Amino acid sequence: MTTIPDGTRRLLEKVGSLREQLRRVVIGQDALIDDLLTALLAGGHVLLEGLPGLGKTLLVRSLAQGLGLQFARIQFTPDLMPSDVTGTQVLDDDGGRRTFRFQPGPLFAGLVLADEINRASPKTQSALLEAMQEHSVTVAGTTHKLPRPFHVVATQNPIELEGTFPLPEAQLDRFLFRLQVRTPDAEAMVRILAATTSDDRFDDRTHLDQHDLAELQSLVRQVLCGSHLLRFAAELVLASHGDRPGAEETTRRYVRYGASARAGQAIILGAKARALLAGRPAVVREDIDACLDPALAHRVMLRFEAEADGVTVTDLLPAWAKFAQRRID
Repeated sequence: MTTIPDGTRRLLEKVGSLREQLRRVVIGQDALIDDLLTALLAGGHVLLEGLPGLGKTLLVRSLAQGLGLQFARIQFTPDLMPSDVTGTQVLDDDGGRRTFRFQPGPLFAGLVLADEINRASPKTQSALLEAMQEHSVTVAGTTHKLPRPFHVVATQNPIELEGTFPLPEAQLDRFLFRLQVRTPDAEAMVRILAATTSDDRFDDRTHLDQHDLAELQSLVRQVLCGSHLLRFAAELVLASHGDRPGAEETTRRYVRYGASARAGQAIILGAKARALLAGRPAVVREDIDACLDPALAHRVMLRFEAEADGVTVTDLLPAWAKFAQRRID
């Protein structure tokens, strides 16, 4: 894609209208909304992490409405079973003849909100793995395809809260982005209180449909990305490995496991989606930089020493970026 066609511009105008609608519904989370739209246009799943009461559920429900997608909310609890999510076989009596019929679970929707996913047991969390990767579920030996587009947006409370189960690495890796939902500042809080304690109705128009979304996701992959940016992303992912020759001292000290190629794919796809949303036919370095933290923060496993010293993946990213830049210069 060397230029943005008129048809694509019209689709991007619809996305812009949806963005403004979401900003009016969920106040003070403009950057979060932009990152969430970027991830969905890139075709990925999203993990939202933040304290209760910050509007995560409202945001995802409003997003599904604006995109014209069937919405399903699954409240994850410790007693939730995998069949409660994927569906199960039920026995039908058809004229005296008993047969088994598959009853789809709430996972069969265009946009699924997995609310408080880390409150469910690891067994139930793992029920999402096949769905998120293969866009299908297998029950009683039969594979059932999920609708397209299909996206999971999961919310997660901070691990230090009681009654939570940390998501395993394989589960975390299925999320394109992990986004932090931060507490709004005082000015935004005043606007939230004014909006939510009055009788004003939220705008719930549908701006796009599933065909528009599918077309935009196809266009994302047509956005150009220069070989030097691909090399930078690859070198940065490799820089997160402490056992690699020439690794930074802080990386060797703090990192247990570095990021995989899937992290690099998340960076590039996110950067392409971000470029398309900005109306640009090609990725620039700023697009790559903006996607590093949401694509890597949940994929790099740190040692205990990092927690003891208060070091996060976000803190290590500047050193990795400098290392990667030196490698390609």
